[in-house]
Amino acid sequence: MVAREKKNFGLLNENGEEIGTFTGAQPRDAALKVANKNITKIILREKGTKKLHFFKGERKQVPKPANSPAWLPDKIWKASVEKIGIKHLQYNELSRNPKEAFKFPAK
Repeated sequence: MVAREKKNFGLLNENGEEIGTFTGAQPRDAALKVANKNITKIILREKGTKKLHFFKGERKQVPKPANSPAWLPDKIWKASVEKIGIKHLQYNELSRNPKEAFKFPAK
């Protein structure tokens, strides 16, 4: 099995400030980790690029799978995300970009 290359994604708030870093092979992988922290409006900046990825996330309690180990509780948390869109920044430095670039797009 070939391991996929991991990328770093910065979690941004709507003011364009980075508030965390998450890792995944795809933006969705990192977004699922963010959604597990109960954050619903997810803005990820792919580090090394000028791309912003927007996701809507949620976390639900669901019954454990049938083939799960006995020590697992009856209810587990499951994260899900929906991709809203992508924006491209003008500058690499977050502070140089206009604040409107970080606004969550209306769906």
